[in-house]
Amino acid sequence: MTSLPDPDYQAEFYANTAPKRLVAWVVDSILIVILSLITVFLTAFVGLIIWPLLYLVIGFVYRAATITSGSATLGMRFAGIELRDLSGRRLDSQQAILHSAGYSFSIAIPVLQVISIIMMLTNSRGQGLSDSLLGTVMLNRRV
Repeated sequence: MTSLPDPDYQAEFYANTAPKRLVAWVVDSILIVILSLITVFLTAFVGLIIWPLLYLVIGFVYRAATITSGSATLGMRFAGIELRDLSGRRLDSQQAILHSAGYSFSIAIPVLQVISIIMMLTNSRGQGLSDSLLGTVMLNRRV
């Protein structure tokens, strides 16, 4: 039993969350690339040697920090969505770190990311792989 809105009776909370997640992902990816490029510049281009690791670490820190501060990354805020736990509460710092770790792990292994996308498109709550494991859900932000 959860305190989350029922997707059958309160569908407006889940309406279009998958496409909004895509928009959020694009915005967040652009911001993470910019932060990574700034880091490469600040390291006198040494960061280029470890670009994939640098991108993953900066992405993890960015996601964990922004989700902790408002239960959504800047891209999610732009798209009008936010993460909630099974009780319907915003994610705390521990949940944000776990969610960010799950995302980073799945992005590092492309087959997991494909599974996650399929899950988002096929289940009633639009949960991805890490959402299902952690008991989180993406909802449209209340106005």
